[in-house]
Amino acid sequence: MRWSPGGSSNNVEDRRGSSGMGMAPMGIGGTVILVVLSLIFGRDFVSGSGGDPAQQRQTASGEVAPVTQSPAEAREVQFVTFVIDTAEATWAKLLPQQTGAPWHNAKLVLFRDATPTGCGAGQAAMGPFYCPVDEKIYIDLSFYDELRDRFGAPGEFAQAYVITHELGHHVQHLLGTDAKVRQAQEQNPGAANALSVALELQADCYSGVWANHTQQALDPGDIEQGMNAAAAVGDDRIQAATTGHVNTDKFTHGSAQQRATWFKRGYASGNTTDCNTFASS
Repeated sequence: MRWSPGGSSNNVEDRRGSSGMGMAPMGIGGTVILVVLSLIFGRDFVSGSGGDPAQQRQTASGEVAPVTQSPAEAREVQFVTFVIDTAEATWAKLLPQQTGAPWHNAKLVLFRDATPTGCGAGQAAMGPFYCPVDEKIYIDLSFYDELRDRFGAPGEFAQAYVITHELGHHVQHLLGTDAKVRQAQEQNPGAANALSVALELQADCYSGVWANHTQQALDPGDIEQGMNAAAAVGDDRIQAATTGHVNTDKFTHGSAQQRATWFKRGYASGNTTDCNTFASS
């Protein structure tokens, strides 16, 4: 992608110096994608609270810890800051134009190991996730190492896809889609997984919509990177890699082909109205 490192952003909340804010750390392991794929909106967790956006954090013991980072991690922070800022600026125009719904920004929270969230205890092993309660996206940047090394999805656009997929959940939240899905899941538990798949595929499609309207920042091969990243976290690939077999009844995010297809559809169209995964399912 074409981008330039910039300064700080009001859209980014950096908690990396908090040492988990008093929570037991959990590193990212082989089950990271399985856990994030099992995350469904509406699940109850132990409640937590957010932090402030300063570059230093106060731990549960009251000590302030500075953020220490490698040059590579510092570059990643600058990149995800660029992505969240430009993606939110894009949606601030698109959402009112295409749906008539008002837009307001989500926050991107950077953390290490564990952090409290409005949806409960957030841990690195959950992978990146969006919390509709506090309207924040949470990510431990070590997830990108897992995405590249274990699941074969390298590249900056693959990293951008991860952020913009989660921002797609914020779009759904502003449109009320996630609340309708939770209600439908409660009324029909047998359809809970299918509804979860439709919700996740729609977030993939919304990521593609963003890419369509960000073409000036794209390099050759970026869209292929995005499709590869979407496919890499397909339920079938994750199940095969971690359990040795595939059980479609357990899908919560969609197959590799479905995820790549819906990302591509959003990119080809550039319009949210073409992301009705619920009608398709």
